[in-house]
This record gives sequence, C-alpha cells and structure tokens, in this order.
Amino acid sequence: MDKKQWWQILEVVGAVALFQGAAGLVHEFTGWLGWGLAGHLAFLDGHEVYGSLAMIVLAIALFAAAESQKGN
Repeated sequence: MDKKQWWQILEVVGAVALFQGAAGLVHEFTGWLGWGLAGHLAFLDGHEVYGSLAMIVLAIALFAAAESQKGN
C-alpha cells in the first residue's frame, strides 16, 4: 500500500471515531442510540462521556494528520 491509501484509511478510522463519539454523547445526554462503543467498554463504566469526547478528539487529530499530508 502506498502513502495515499494509508492516509485514506486514517480518514475512514477518523470518521468512524467521530461517529462513535457523537453517538456516545447523544446516548449519554438523551438516551437514544444505545449502540455506541463507549457504552460497551467495561473500563469506561461511569466515564462514558469522557470516552466519547476522547474519540471525537482522536477523530479530529486523525483528520488533521491526513489533511496535512494531502499536499505531499
């Protein structure tokens, strides 16, 4: 695989992390969308909001890394 494909994979992983983080926050604040990843991880018991926020921050970092390499 070349570099371009790796950066595209990072963008996809970032999109999944963003979606899961947003779903986790929606679930914690409204009770909807109970299928988010943060709610199913045992080590995040009681800290699901922080886990969801961490996934969103991870997604932003992945998007920034992929965007910085698009010109190269």
